[in-house]
Amino acid sequence: MSETGVKSPDLEPIPGKRYFTIGEASKLCDLKPHVLRYWEQEFDQIKPVKRNNRRYYQRNDLLLIRQIRGLLYEQGFTITGARQWLSGDNAGDDSARYRQLIRQTINELEDILKCLKAAK
Repeated sequence: MSETGVKSPDLEPIPGKRYFTIGEASKLCDLKPHVLRYWEQEFDQIKPVKRNNRRYYQRNDLLLIRQIRGLLYEQGFTITGARQWLSGDNAGDDSARYRQLIRQTINELEDILKCLKAAK
């Protein structure tokens, strides 16, 4: 459950690699590729590396996209509200971001533990 009481969907853990294609990013964030391209226009913080007309997202991009997804889909923010939240006073409050990052990391570690137990 999120802090708002809304159950967040189970997202796959982010693999330990450096770059992700838009297809991989959309799967890992449970979003369609056109939504990611739209959010790039709406949120200056999302900056995929572009090479040969292809987008490559890094882990920090995926964490940010998941945070935006949570603001929009779980907490009911509008795009304008989420943009303000990310760049406003709350952006200075790193504790909220760290809590979300810690929750994500805990979920990923729990998934890894389940896989390890299942492999025994």
